[in-house]
Order: sequence, then C-alpha cells, then structure tokens
Amino acid sequence: MGNLLYIVAVILIIAWLVGFVGYSAGGIIHILLVIAVIAVLLQIIQGRRI
Repeated sequence: MGNLLYIVAVILIIAWLVGFVGYSAGGIIHILLVIAVIAVLLQIIQGRRI
C-alpha cells in the first residue's frame, strides 16, 4: 500500500510540472500536489514510529 502512495505522488509531481509549464489547470494540480506531499510525509513518519 505504501508503494501505491509513492506512485500517486510521483504521478502528481509529473502532472504538476506539466501544469506549471502549460498553466492549464495549475490551481487544482498545486492543491493535489500539496495533499500528496502531506500524505507521503505522514506515511514516512508513521513508518518510522512502528
């Protein structure tokens, strides 16, 4: 399940870069990118706790 989270984060980063260059859906992509980064950080923090 953790690998799926990283795959989603990478896809969102790539989509953010494409949106940043094209300015087509920049606002939505930025919000999704922030959510993905927070999810990855939470996964890393929880993984180290166990």
